[in-house]
Amino acid sequence: MSVQELEKIFQDKVDQEIKIEPKDWMPDAYRKTLVRQISQHAHSEIVGMLPEGNWISRAPSLKRKAILLAKVQDEAGHGLYLYSAVETLGTTRNQTIEDLHSGKAKYSSIFNYPTLTWADIGAIGWLVDGAAILNQVMLCRASYGPYARAMVRICKEESFHQRQGFEILLVLSKGTPEQQAMCQDAINRWWWPSLMMFGPKDSESTHSDQSMTWKIKRKSNDELRQQFVDMIVEQAKILNVTLPDPALQWNAERGHYDFGEIDWVEFWNVVKGNGPCNKQRLEARRKAWDEGAWVRDAAAAHAEKRKARQEVKAA
Repeated sequence: MSVQELEKIFQDKVDQEIKIEPKDWMPDAYRKTLVRQISQHAHSEIVGMLPEGNWISRAPSLKRKAILLAKVQDEAGHGLYLYSAVETLGTTRNQTIEDLHSGKAKYSSIFNYPTLTWADIGAIGWLVDGAAILNQVMLCRASYGPYARAMVRICKEESFHQRQGFEILLVLSKGTPEQQAMCQDAINRWWWPSLMMFGPKDSESTHSDQSMTWKIKRKSNDELRQQFVDMIVEQAKILNVTLPDPALQWNAERGHYDFGEIDWVEFWNVVKGNGPCNKQRLEARRKAWDEGAWVRDAAAAHAEKRKARQEVKAA
């Protein structure tokens, strides 16, 4: 069977909403796109633990500490689901992680910003996880089976994360003038980076159109960004906070909120590794990997011994 015939069978399955599974034939470009996207997603979950983990020991109460611990633990689990999903495409976890440590692989630009106050933990939950949910709900219907199935549980847990963040900000917004100011300051700093999470505008996206044809993605970057703005503006009214965009206003003709232009120079600067915390985040991941080598070696040695005992018993 020719490659053209195989590609037609593949695309027909995608168009009929039949999931592509690891042993199915798939175009090399489809496999490559999935490896890039799923590994980037996994790296984002793992690196995303760092700015929040920074506040576990400084949470304002035992209740807040327990909730934040649970959230960071969820994110570690999300990374593991996704690393497992990307392994089904023929790459190894070690190679995937090496690509992160070398700078070859990327992760979400949002995690290269610092968490300066407790209110930042609320802003991350409300804005960052809110943006992630809009992206990830679409991925539950992705054409690649292992990725789509991993996203079902991830989305359920991300919904908890967003509610946790919103509740933190709600409490602060009803607190003292100092707490209200801290809440507003965090939103001011995280609003634009959150809009950047959806990626470059459609006219500059090199992967979006093909990913939508393959049904890896279901909506474009700009569609999701608009949906996010429309959702957050209404929620901000409950918090009684101001979103830092003077161009933000309802457009009755479009049926959507208009909003200002993103600083794309900043976006690309962060993506290229020159954000406020890029070097710090990668160094933390490399350090954790190096210091955890003895655990991986011990686990591998234990597995070998267990396998040897089973072989002896079988003999």
